Amino acid sequence: YQEFDGKLGCFLALCDEYSRGMIDEVLEAAGDFSERPWQEVIAGGMDAYLRWWRDRPEFARAFMVELPAAGTEGLEKRIDLLRPFEDLFAGLARYMRATDRTLAPLPRLAPRAVVRGTTELIAEEVRRGRVGTLPGLTGDMVDVISVGLGAAPVPSRR
Repeated sequence: YQEFDGKLGCFLALCDEYSRGMIDEVLEAAGDFSERPWQEVIAGGMDAYLRWWRDRPEFARAFMVELPAAGTEGLEKRIDLLRPFEDLFAGLARYMRATDRTLAPLPRLAPRAVVRGTTELIAEEVRRGRVGTLPGLTGDMVDVISVGLGAAPVPSRR
């Protein structure tokens, strides 16, 4: 704790460090938009994201439950750490519209709403002690993201 301003500072730095690694893994799993259909990009990224949390149950609880409970600073930190996903979904929405001209223009807040909504759905599972079953939500989460970005649900492979 000597290098930080108390326990909260240490906790926020730990969240920063873990989150950077997670973002890199998810982006790698999502792959290049131009190489696959957008549905596969979402599915690959979401599967990696849910498995990442499943494999780190203590950090899942810290990030999803304890960080927002740490007050305004903790909640703002979680929002900041999720911003790369807002950018990812905004780019994905542009790609979706480039490949499917029938999709309506994307509402400005849609990427933020998708990220915040999926995060809260995952946080609920973590709070209920179901972090080990998170990957089983991949199909449902892909549908939530697809609909949130203005497309139809993806035909399920469940």
